[in-house]
Amino acid sequence: MNTRLLVAGLVAVSIVGGAARVRAQSAAVGDFEASADVGAPRLPGSATYNAVSQEYRLSAAGVNMWGPRDEFQFVWKRLKGDFILQARVRFLGEGVDPHRKAGVIARTSLDADSPYADAAVHGDGLISLQFRRTKGATTEEARPEVKGADVVQLERKGSTLTLSAARFGEPFTTSQVESLALGDDVYVGLFLCSHNPDVVESAVFRDVRLVRPAREGFVPYRDYIGSRLEILDIETGNRQVVHSSAEPFEAPNWTRDGRALIYNTSGRSEGRGRLRRFDLATRQSSPIDTGSAVRNNNDHVLSFDGKWLGISDQTAGDGQSRVYTLPATGGTPKQITRKAPSYFHGWSPDGRHLVYTGGRNGEFDIYKIAADGQGEETNLTRHPGLDDGPEYTPDGRYVYFNSTRSGTMQIWRMKPDGADPEQVTNDEHNNWFPHVSPDGRWIVFITFPKEVPPADHPYYQRVTLRLMPIEGGTPKVIAYLYGGQGTINVPSWSPDSTMLAFVSNTAME
Repeated sequence: MNTRLLVAGLVAVSIVGGAARVRAQSAAVGDFEASADVGAPRLPGSATYNAVSQEYRLSAAGVNMWGPRDEFQFVWKRLKGDFILQARVRFLGEGVDPHRKAGVIARTSLDADSPYADAAVHGDGLISLQFRRTKGATTEEARPEVKGADVVQLERKGSTLTLSAARFGEPFTTSQVESLALGDDVYVGLFLCSHNPDVVESAVFRDVRLVRPAREGFVPYRDYIGSRLEILDIETGNRQVVHSSAEPFEAPNWTRDGRALIYNTSGRSEGRGRLRRFDLATRQSSPIDTGSAVRNNNDHVLSFDGKWLGISDQTAGDGQSRVYTLPATGGTPKQITRKAPSYFHGWSPDGRHLVYTGGRNGEFDIYKIAADGQGEETNLTRHPGLDDGPEYTPDGRYVYFNSTRSGTMQIWRMKPDGADPEQVTNDEHNNWFPHVSPDGRWIVFITFPKEVPPADHPYYQRVTLRLMPIEGGTPKVIAYLYGGQGTINVPSWSPDSTMLAFVSNTAME
């Protein structure tokens, strides 16, 4: 048992080394262990968690967190090692002091004069990485070139702390401090300070994600960390975690009736490559019978009418992926492609054809084949470089895909016969797996940082999901997350085009 929780509810003021520590400590708040007023502010603060909206609400008074000691409300969890902590922050009301601040923070201790680093959103729109190098020292800061950001992220990697901040919808801007020795064991969480000892301010924190990244030296495709199944509201950008597991899983499809999500497992205990159906009402998952095809990867797709499931399975003796189809409720799989490797990605709206990525003679292109497996496959792309992720639009007019033919990985589209290819995105990032909304109005895709090789889409990266109108335009960030391979490899729109399902990753404690 965690001994810290045994003392939850204790009310006290302690003096440690001449510095006021905490006035009140409460029981667990959401995903955090406790909340406390640090530095004994004159007016007490509070913290609550709404399990339905998955929002945290903090209230706090306190002098400015700037000099040699601090006063603020703190919702915290104690942990060791590296982490990423992210939140969307919103002050409630106009406020009194323009320098009131809220954000995410890491501290050596609960002492008022503890060394710390935070990602702070100020009432006047200022964003800063604040830090105190030693106990009782004056706070320093670094300011990124962004103002009015409401998404902040604090990442620790060794003794380097990085602030990432953005106005929701825009890319992150970063600031960094190196050689900041907070100790291996730190208090990490959310904070609020009113900047005025006689005023209580309030703020709401949502989309709070505490991530334990993959350890240094992990071996891709052998070592895995846990997964979170998330649902995102397209209009608001609000996210909800509906399922978490220390065993990894990937690539949710939304069933056509809107009641469930289908994903594949990739851990050992549940069976690597099995498919499961997650019921959104009961929050329970159950296995899908795929017969002899038990090594499915993250390229499973439902037909437009929801009756059939196409899968990429590598159970065959050579271990290479081939495309199979079976009833969406489970059943005996039928092999469709004879050549391998073949990675399935999309049905035609009329259910007559399948499109997939095929590796042939050292080149990966996009192919089409009859859904019954009769006849030969048709090569739709013949450009050097990797073409991947083909998917029909709901009206059947285009096949969207991603390609390295322009240098970086970008989104393209072509006619269903491969004619008239045209580039849809054109930026410095690497964009993968375009998914068209059921109403045909939007495209969503995952964006990897430019440091990742264009032809690679690895696990455990700092990625974004971006949205753009089907007719083109500037993509908008709708989620900042730790994920990558398995996050959104397959179509995962809700049937009414209002929500999106995806997988993010974190090591589970």
